[in-house]
Amino acid sequence: MLSINLKERNTKEWRNWSGLVRGLPSSIVYPASIEEVVEIVKTCAAEGRKLRVVGSGHSFTRLVQTDDVLVSLDQLQGVIAVDSEKGIAEVWGGTKLDRLGEELHAFGVAQENLGDINAQSIAGAISTGTHGTGARLGSLATQAVGLTVVIATGEFIECSAEQDEELFRAMQVSLGMFGIIVKVKLRVVPSYALRYTSRKIPFSQCLEQLDLFKKENRHFEFYWFPYTDVAQIKLTNKTDEVPGTPSRWSYWKVLLMENALFWVMSECCRFIPRLCKSISRLSAAGVPDVQEVGYSHRIFATPRLVRFNEMEYSVPADRMRIVLEEIRNAVDRYRFAVHFPIECRYVQGDDVWLSPATGRDSAYIAVHMYRGMEYADFFAKVEDICRQHGGRPHWGKMHTMRAEQLRLVYPKWDAFLRLRQELDPSGVFLNPYLVEMLQQSEQAHKLPET
Repeated sequence: MLSINLKERNTKEWRNWSGLVRGLPSSIVYPASIEEVVEIVKTCAAEGRKLRVVGSGHSFTRLVQTDDVLVSLDQLQGVIAVDSEKGIAEVWGGTKLDRLGEELHAFGVAQENLGDINAQSIAGAISTGTHGTGARLGSLATQAVGLTVVIATGEFIECSAEQDEELFRAMQVSLGMFGIIVKVKLRVVPSYALRYTSRKIPFSQCLEQLDLFKKENRHFEFYWFPYTDVAQIKLTNKTDEVPGTPSRWSYWKVLLMENALFWVMSECCRFIPRLCKSISRLSAAGVPDVQEVGYSHRIFATPRLVRFNEMEYSVPADRMRIVLEEIRNAVDRYRFAVHFPIECRYVQGDDVWLSPATGRDSAYIAVHMYRGMEYADFFAKVEDICRQHGGRPHWGKMHTMRAEQLRLVYPKWDAFLRLRQELDPSGVFLNPYLVEMLQQSEQAHKLPET
């Protein structure tokens, strides 16, 4: 007997991780089986209700905000099976990345790449185009080789490149508009260790050596501190060294120096924004030299306890330098009250329809603003610069692009919307935010062909 009750009225406000996006869903449900997911979708379709699926709330947009049914897959977590010979692991869609890393490691395998936050669910990370860094490595969506999805009719379908390549490429990054991803088949590799190095160099030198850093390292990312000529570079590569046990001091140093102290400085900036320039310089001066060896899933993850709002854009990889130079000039000219460093990474191009890296090797540039501080002018200027260079937004990060603008930078935009309309003509999986973003294109598709 199913335990899901959509009639029970929810009274608890939902908030995303930063607290900026809030909503009061009429129902919040936690299915514990595919059968319960199917029942929820069928009920919503029959009653004309809408539903959205939430992972860990790490999206900064209103992707999952709803006043109707909110579905959490928190009870559908864990590794189902691992085929080490084929390099394939099947996992539940709600599995959080931190849990996934440890469970895969117990089987002797790992994901080939991850981002620096491991709180997201695997289905949510795939669906929004979440990525790590590495010029020869794709986003998490490119690791998916098969998806089990409950669509708007309540049926569940198996989706892969071999079965239906067009549907699969559209489904990989679908923003939750095609259905509920309940299971994922991931390409995995044997467990491996990484050596992580962090150090401070002049920002001007970093820009001059971008090609060298990204070619010579499996993973390369860097942070530029506004109002300084300081960059923190992070170089991570495979190693045969045996990982040791992290010291307690290293653990507390991350909590105290990179989180508690930075939170205090961020609070100072929130109350006295003119301090941002000085705080950024102080943070840059304190960048430590770090050497660490560990298993991949542990090295990738970085604690994020200081909450912020974020915007991130993908531009062609060879535009990284010029875009950053224009952002630096804008910061110096407009004196934005920003003290968070700007995060820069590389991702290999792919063929996923709505991936920000589709069709091109990409540079990702992310800007952050401490929670409670004014971000609109700064984000708008950075967005304008990125868009002038063919920028595409990270779907889980803040942006203002809408259908007619997105169509210009996504070659498969119209094909994606046609598939969405076929799979969910009643818009069961849409919310006001998505309707607003898609409306012009959806209306255009209803016009008769000439």
